[in-house]
Amino acid sequence: MHKAGFVNIVGNPNVGKSTLMNNLVGERISIITSKAQTTRHRIMGIVNGEDFQIVYSDTPGVLAPHYKLQESMLSFSQSALLDADILLYVTDTIESYDKHRPFLEKVKKLDIPVLVVINKIDLSNQEDLEKQVTDIQTELPKAEIFPISALRKFNINNLLNRINELLPESPPFFDKDALTDKPARFFITEIIREKILLYYQKEIPYACEVVVESFLDEPSIVHIEAVIVVERETQKGILIGHGGQAIKKLGTEARRDIEAFLDKKVFLKLFVKVEKDWRNKDNKLKAFGYQE
Repeated sequence: MHKAGFVNIVGNPNVGKSTLMNNLVGERISIITSKAQTTRHRIMGIVNGEDFQIVYSDTPGVLAPHYKLQESMLSFSQSALLDADILLYVTDTIESYDKHRPFLEKVKKLDIPVLVVINKIDLSNQEDLEKQVTDIQTELPKAEIFPISALRKFNINNLLNRINELLPESPPFFDKDALTDKPARFFITEIIREKILLYYQKEIPYACEVVVESFLDEPSIVHIEAVIVVERETQKGILIGHGGQAIKKLGTEARRDIEAFLDKKVFLKLFVKVEKDWRNKDNKLKAFGYQE
């Protein structure tokens, strides 16, 4: 008997979905920063065993959209409700689990196993946690609740065991040696974007998109050219920095991680280009993979 299923991870921004995803997959699939809206796409991580295949899906945090990019991000999260065999609804001890009630109402109507994961319990106390559990049980009586700390890997194994128990009988959906549904180029753009989130403040990271323009894999080195798209000339200036120092640091840090990811020497060249108001333009969002 072989078991396989889609285990989709949803929840508010910044509750630790990507950290949990990486723990469950056992690989660094999703980028992680302390900033909200780090995850923009729906990213799959595939775990294979002899008699099972779990397809985990990390999704953008649920939010009220203010521009078209965020509308696309919300649609990725909502699509995760449609094809899930098991849903992991992640909240934490800081955010209110019902912050985005329209999304929660959709979760309540699902006829599949829903596991509510309360993350960051190391930042709470017993009394507050018990109250939170009671509130969630009242709202989602059919859901099972798992208090965890993704950062400290506390109670992850119990969650994993329950996921394995709930997996439906099915042949595998992907090749047994597959780790993700995304190509290498996608992860290169994510690594560069992660560094932008880490090293730049305020609006800059949210106004940026990264596109790999060329990827030349030679025997001893990989040559990569990537374009960072911003919305305004002022953002371009901040990204490049005085005398090009800021983008040089960004390139050096990103190259190190890309080399570790590809397990090969990398030559990385970064360019910055202005595409005015790209986050609200359908043609740009389609080109960047946010719309069908």
